Amino acid sequence: MERPGATTLQGKPLTLIGPELKKGDPAPDFDVIDSSLKPIHLSDTGSYVRIFSVVPSLDTPVCDAQTKRFNEEAARLHNVDIYTVSMDLPFAQTRFCNSFLVDHVKMLSDHRNGSFGEHYGTLIKELRILSRAIFVVGPDNKIRYVEYVPEVGNSPNFEAALEAARS
Repeated sequence: MERPGATTLQGKPLTLIGPELKKGDPAPDFDVIDSSLKPIHLSDTGSYVRIFSVVPSLDTPVCDAQTKRFNEEAARLHNVDIYTVSMDLPFAQTRFCNSFLVDHVKMLSDHRNGSFGEHYGTLIKELRILSRAIFVVGPDNKIRYVEYVPEVGNSPNFEAALEAARS
């Protein structure tokens, strides 16, 4: 399923591949890899509330700030796991975490097959990167909060996502 014009980059309309998920939908499964190149699926992310912070690339200022902000919040949240999902290679994700002391957010790479992007509707067709989005998934694997950030270069609504995770 393609969603033309569903996001923009510097005002230019881009096509997102995959469904537009809504609050209450079941969280789709995915096939990504972690920093040790181990395959990770939704069932491997635990039974707590999970925040999936989706970014285009850790090497951009907004993605950098988003990941660092969620890392700070993760240190204060109990029974909430936070994951950053990007197309960056696991080696680049590890380098980023080591360089900036990001130690509370777990990194997931979707570079291999774009499974997360396709199932969560964040894969940008024209660029083969993920668009910026936030998904809060409850212990029942239902989506509690979803935000597709309309302009890739803008920040998400951190407070709304954190409130959904706390409630």
